[in-house]
Amino acid sequence: MKDSRAVIFDLDGVIVDTAKFHFLAWRKLANDLGFDFTEEQNEQLKGVSREDSLKKILNWGNVELSEEEFKRQMALKNENYLGYVNKMDESEMLPGVSRVLTYLEENNIPFALGSASKNARPILKILKIQDKFSAIVDGTDVSKAKPDPEVFLIAAEKMNKKAEACIVFEDSVAGVQAANIANMTSIGIGDKNVLQEADHVFADFTEIELEFIEQLLRKEK
Repeated sequence: MKDSRAVIFDLDGVIVDTAKFHFLAWRKLANDLGFDFTEEQNEQLKGVSREDSLKKILNWGNVELSEEEFKRQMALKNENYLGYVNKMDESEMLPGVSRVLTYLEENNIPFALGSASKNARPILKILKIQDKFSAIVDGTDVSKAKPDPEVFLIAAEKMNKKAEACIVFEDSVAGVQAANIANMTSIGIGDKNVLQEADHVFADFTEIELEFIEQLLRKEK
């Protein structure tokens, strides 16, 4: 098979569902500050950096914090989040993902991680798949949040691929927009009504036939 193309995966909501852990950790933070935080609000934080997420949450709760307390709350949230993450194992990988990763490996198709999460590497290690990736780009490597395409462009560069040769799997609107801005092929994982800007949308990886991926890999952007 031609190896002119490459694949980039987001992490949360694509490879593993840690959104539930983010929700629990953010809700605890909000409750400790005296207000509630809903699952609907949590949806608006998908693909958003930790700092910007906290700004949104404080705005929803009409709470102002000093710079020092803001940083302390961010650290506390991450500590609580990691408490949940550290209880994970390989079974937390979302259905169908392993099959796709194996297919890409067997066909020598390079693939990278492009995630806003600063905890991406330890999560991949827990899932025992960190060594499968040709490149890992996470929140520690970027300065601009999605929909800025920085994270995907760095991933493409690390794989020595042109942006238009990359296929991106994303579950957030901001992530899909970032892929589109970079002129990459965007595959939405989730609700087609939410991710309507994506080139293709699937509810999850179990809906994706390997023949579809093969066709994408052969197709020129």
